[in-house]
Amino acid sequence: MNNFKISIKGIEFRDKHGNKLSAKNALNKIIVRFYNYWLDAKLFLLHLISLHIPIYTIRKSIFKLAGVKIGSGSTIHMGCKFFQPKNVKIGEDTIIGDRAFLDGRDKLIIGNHVDIASEVMIYNSEHDLNDPEFSAISEPVEICDYVFVGPRVIILPGVKIGNGAVVGAGAVVTRDVDSYDIVGGIPARKIGERKLKNLDYKLGRARLFQ
Repeated sequence: MNNFKISIKGIEFRDKHGNKLSAKNALNKIIVRFYNYWLDAKLFLLHLISLHIPIYTIRKSIFKLAGVKIGSGSTIHMGCKFFQPKNVKIGEDTIIGDRAFLDGRDKLIIGNHVDIASEVMIYNSEHDLNDPEFSAISEPVEICDYVFVGPRVIILPGVKIGNGAVVGAGAVVTRDVDSYDIVGGIPARKIGERKLKNLDYKLGRARLFQ
């Protein structure tokens, strides 16, 4: 194997770039590697349940066991995928559409009465293009109360979407969105403003087999 070498001087460890590692650093990397194997297996089972169990009350219980924090009256439709569920927090009376992706490698906070449509992807980790090792950088994402996110929107790390904002279908959100703004496009830009500011509606109950 290329990651270690045995000689008369002992065992020499190297990372994937060929850099020497101390025994302590090598041990840390081994622990992280096995933790990632365990996480991958956990996510595989979680996604099987998300894709194939049509009754939401069952899926919700499994999601909570996996670490997702889900408020009263909220719904996550079938096919939703996660990356590190324990960092995902969803408020009350919120709907997550089918086949959404909720990252969770950093904090992902979704507020109350939020409507997220189908196939929305929310990321809070990405590669650093200026890092010689192409390592990952993470930033939290927050979606405040009464936000509507249209189908196939992509929300990138570090973004905060303010109360009552609307993100049009297919938009790529790369920076913060002010409260009640309507944004769309790639990258998302302001295209309007929501007239009604005193929002107090409820989204309603989950459908039984979705």
